[in-house]
Amino acid sequence: MKFKDKHLDLSAPQVMGVLNVTPDSFSDGGRFTNLDTALNQTKQMVEEGAAIIDIGGESTRPGAEAVSEQVELDRVIPIIEKIAKEFDVVISIDTCKASVMKHAIENGAHMINDVSGLRGNGALTTAAKLEVPVCVMHMKGEPRTMQEAPQYENVVEEVKAFLAERKQACIDAGISENQIIIDPGFGFGKTVQHNLQIMKDLPSLLELNLPVLLGVSRKSTIGAILDRPVDDRLYGSVALASLAVWSGVKIIRAHDVKATVDAVGIVQAIKQA
Repeated sequence: MKFKDKHLDLSAPQVMGVLNVTPDSFSDGGRFTNLDTALNQTKQMVEEGAAIIDIGGESTRPGAEAVSEQVELDRVIPIIEKIAKEFDVVISIDTCKASVMKHAIENGAHMINDVSGLRGNGALTTAAKLEVPVCVMHMKGEPRTMQEAPQYENVVEEVKAFLAERKQACIDAGISENQIIIDPGFGFGKTVQHNLQIMKDLPSLLELNLPVLLGVSRKSTIGAILDRPVDDRLYGSVALASLAVWSGVKIIRAHDVKATVDAVGIVQAIKQA
C-alpha cells in the first residue's frame, strides 16, 4: 500500500502503535500530552517494530466527552510535524473531523483512521481529495453512548454489510479500492459476546477483499474475561492479536508494540511454514 512518500508491505502483517495525545483515553490518557513524552514514546515504538504510529487527539472510549476541532488540532499537529521530521514511519491520524484530517495530512500524516467510517460532515469528500489511504471502522452509535445495551440480529453479518457499504461509498467518492482498509470495531458498540463472535468469524471479513485492521489492545472484553484491570491485560491482548493474524488480519493496533511484534512474527512464521 502506498502512503504518500512511503510504501507498506501488507503481504505480511504489520503493527500500528497507539499514541493518544489526550488527557482522557481509557488506557494511556494523560501520559503523552507533552511533546517530549510523545516523541519518546514514538521513538520506543518505532524501535520496537511499529510500522505505523496512530495519533489521536480525541478520546473514543465509552462515555468520552467530545472536544472542539481547535482543541484536537492543537493536540495533534505539533506531534505530527515532529514525528514526520524525525522518524521514518507511516503516520496515521485518528479522527472523525474533516478539518483535522486535512491539516494532519498537510502537516505530515500519511493516512486517515476514522472510527465513524467517514460518515461525519465532509469527511468522505475530504478524504477523497487528500488521496491517502483510509481505514473505515464499524461503530454502533457514538463513543458517548455506544455501550448502552447495543443489540444486533447477527453482529458479524451486520458489521460486514456496513463495511461493504462504506467500501462502496469510498469508491464512489473517488477513493481507490487499493487505498481502503476496514476495521470491524472491536469494543465499539458491542458486548463481550459480540466481540468474541467477531473474533471467531474474522475470516469472513476477508471476503470483502480489503486489508483488515483490528484494535484489541487492553480492551474491556479482556478485562471481563480475565478479571484484569487495564494495565494488566498484556497477555490477553497478545492472545487476541495472535488469533487475529492467524485469521488473516493485516494490521494490529496495539499499545504494547514489542510484545505484539514478537507474537505477530511467530504466527506469521507458522503460517508461512
